Amino acid sequence: MEKKISKKRILHGVVTSNKMKDTAVVSVKTFKKHPRYGKYISRTKKYKAHDAGNTKNVGDKISIQESRPISKDKRFVVIK
Repeated sequence: MEKKISKKRILHGVVTSNKMKDTAVVSVKTFKKHPRYGKYISRTKKYKAHDAGNTKNVGDKISIQESRPISKDKRFVVIK
């Protein structure tokens, strides 16, 4: 059997909310370089990820992977 290589994005972040059923809100922090001044700027974006059974708690560091659309806002699945 051949091993399939996934081209889906994997992001690392911290759980900020787990109040919804089977959903965790994950804050992902990235660093971008300013195009003109060259200074690195910290950016934070929140993603909704599918967490079957609500196994993750607020403050947990997790990884999420891109997937098919699960609902209107959910496009990621918790993998760790």
